[in-house]
Amino acid sequence: MVHTIIDTANHIAAYAAKAARVKVVAAYPITPQTTVVEKIAEFVESGEMDAEYIRVESEHSAMAACVGAEAAGVRTFTATSAHGLALMHEVLHWAAGSRLPIVMSVINRAMGAPWSIWPDFSDSLSQRDTGWIQFYCSDNQEVFDTIIQAYKVCEDKRVLLPAMVCSEGFILSHTFMPVIVPEQEEIDDFLPPYDPGWILDIENPLSHANLVSPEWYMEFRYMIQQAMENAKNLIVEVDREYGRRFGFEHGGLIEKYQCEDADLILVTMGTMGSEAKISVNNLRKEDLKVGLARVRVFRPFPKEEIRKLAENTQMLTTIDRHVSFGFEGFLATEVKASLYSREKGMADPPLVAGFLAGLGGRDVTYRDIEEIAKKSWKWMEEGKVKEEIVWWNLRE
Repeated sequence: MVHTIIDTANHIAAYAAKAARVKVVAAYPITPQTTVVEKIAEFVESGEMDAEYIRVESEHSAMAACVGAEAAGVRTFTATSAHGLALMHEVLHWAAGSRLPIVMSVINRAMGAPWSIWPDFSDSLSQRDTGWIQFYCSDNQEVFDTIIQAYKVCEDKRVLLPAMVCSEGFILSHTFMPVIVPEQEEIDDFLPPYDPGWILDIENPLSHANLVSPEWYMEFRYMIQQAMENAKNLIVEVDREYGRRFGFEHGGLIEKYQCEDADLILVTMGTMGSEAKISVNNLRKEDLKVGLARVRVFRPFPKEEIRKLAENTQMLTTIDRHVSFGFEGFLATEVKASLYSREKGMADPPLVAGFLAGLGGRDVTYRDIEEIAKKSWKWMEEGKVKEEIVWWNLRE
C-alpha cells in the first residue's frame, strides 16, 4: 500500500526525514531552505515525528549539533542553502573525518555577492572536497527516494560517510509535484534502525578524532577515499533494491537516456537532466542521434561510467550550472579527467565541449539545450571544439 502526496520538494524532504525515523534535527532558517525545517517542526510538535528538534543560532551550530548527536548514536538530519552551507564548512570536514553518516538536504542557491536567492550549484560544489557524498536530484520523487537511500548507503559499515542530497532552489524547492510514498512499515524494512560504527558512551569510553601525528594522518585520508570507492557500487545496489521494492529507480550513479546509439551525449546534472530529455526527443525527430547522461552522484564521481559512455560515442557535451573561476565548469573538468588514457595506443577519446548555463537561476529551456546540442553537433562534424568554454546566452 502506498499513498500520493502533492507537495514541494522542501516538504517532501521533511516527509523523507520523518519516514527515515530521524531522531535529532538541527534547524536554522535560510531561503530557500526554511520550509524544510518548518515542516519538520510541525511534525515534531504534532507528535507525528518522534525526534528532538534543536533550534540553533547558526548553520555552523546546526552541523555541530548533528555531529554530537550522531556520535552519541542516533540518526540525524539537517538542511541548508548557500551561505549557510559555507558557514558549515569547518564542521563538514569534521563530520566526514569522524565517519558520521549524517544526511543533509541542500537546497541549492547561488553564492553572493551580488546577492541572490536563485539557484546554481556554487554552494554544494564548493564543498566538493570535504568528504561528503553528493547526490543531485531532478524531481521531487527523487528527493524523497534519495534521502531514504542515502541513509542506507551512508550507514553501511563499508562507507560511514555523510551525504548531501541536493535540489535546486525554487525550481524544485517550492514547486508542487506528486510523490508516491511507501507505507512506513515497508520503509522500515528497507531502512533498519541506525547501527553506529562507533559511539560516545561513558560506560565504554574511547578516544576518537583526537590529534594524530604525520605518521598516521595520511592513512585516515586513505580510508575515506576507500569508503568513497565502496560507495560507488553500494549506491547502484541500493538504488536497484529500492526500485524493486517501490518501483522507482533513478539510474544509480548516472541516469542514461537514449545513449545506446548516440553520436553525441549531453552530460548534465539536476533539473536540466529532466529538461534535456525533451530536447533529446526533439533532436531524434531530426535524425540527430543525441543521448543524455544525467550525473546523479558527483561524489564519488562515476568516472568508470563516463568511460563506458565514451567508448561508443563521438562527442560529450557538458552543461554546467556552475563555474570554477579561472578554469571551466566542474562537470567539464571531471569528464575530461575521467577520459584521460592510462595506456599508450588506446583509441582517441571523444571530443568534449563545455557549456555554462543557468547560473544564478537563469532559465534553461529544452530549446536552449537543443541549440547547445546543435552547436556541439556542428563541431563534432568538423572534428574540432572551437571554444574551450561557452557561456550560454551571455548578455552583452
